[in-house]
Amino acid sequence: MRKSGMPSKLSKSAFEAIAALAHRDFGLRIVPEKMTMVQSRLRHRLRALNLQDFEAYSTLVCSAQGADERRCMISALTTNVSHFFREPHHFDILSQTVLPDLKKRIQSGGRIRIWSAGCSNGQEPYSIAMHLLRAEPLLAQADFKILATDIDPKVIAHAQAGIYTGHQTTGVCEDLKAEFLQSGDDTFTMTQTVRKHVRFRELNLLADWPMQHRFDAIFCRNVVIYFDHDTQERLWPRFHGSMNADGTLFLGHSERISPPARFGFKTIGTTAYKKITAPGRLHASCSGDR
Repeated sequence: MRKSGMPSKLSKSAFEAIAALAHRDFGLRIVPEKMTMVQSRLRHRLRALNLQDFEAYSTLVCSAQGADERRCMISALTTNVSHFFREPHHFDILSQTVLPDLKKRIQSGGRIRIWSAGCSNGQEPYSIAMHLLRAEPLLAQADFKILATDIDPKVIAHAQAGIYTGHQTTGVCEDLKAEFLQSGDDTFTMTQTVRKHVRFRELNLLADWPMQHRFDAIFCRNVVIYFDHDTQERLWPRFHGSMNADGTLFLGHSERISPPARFGFKTIGTTAYKKITAPGRLHASCSGDR
């Protein structure tokens, strides 16, 4: 007999329903070996909803009335771990390969657009903004915007606030802290100098993308690792089509496009890809491969 108030164990049928939903709606691959992890991470949701077993929970999240809870479920099942200036080699590529072309655009009055897809608590887009603003001060007055999206509304709210503990800012050097972060009582807050260039939105990468413009660079790091191979291969052409000519795509350290040429990219560094193929050729190639 289970203790009072303790939800029952996750059954195989409930796990399979939750895993199928997570894959269908969010592209998450949850293998049977993760059953204990799913039980652990979702148990607090049963308590919050006053549900006694996972069968009731799986019925709820799979129903039309479970839309809000599906967002909570995905928040619980995914890991929102982020750091400022994570994978520093990408910022070297940003300075050495991407920024020279952006400078030409700035001088002609053009706009600069970057997408942080899977922005978590906001450290990634703020790192991009600080790095580029330091490297090219003219960006402060240019039409320079970073779109930062995540599927989890809780982390979006955290990112919009732009408030971090000292431990969370360990990747930020002292010079950047002095220029772009305002010190408070055991916290640091992003200044308006940075925040005015970053827009946060909730977005499911498998749903429609409402953005009308194309991006000069897309950061989608440590996101597609959650997706199965077929889902990843459906994303590469979508990223390609959302980028300007010679746009750059950055992935996480365990993520690869293979082979990149099939999807209209070439490798320019560790998990960094440059767009090379015209969209028409890309679509023809992809349709021929399927």
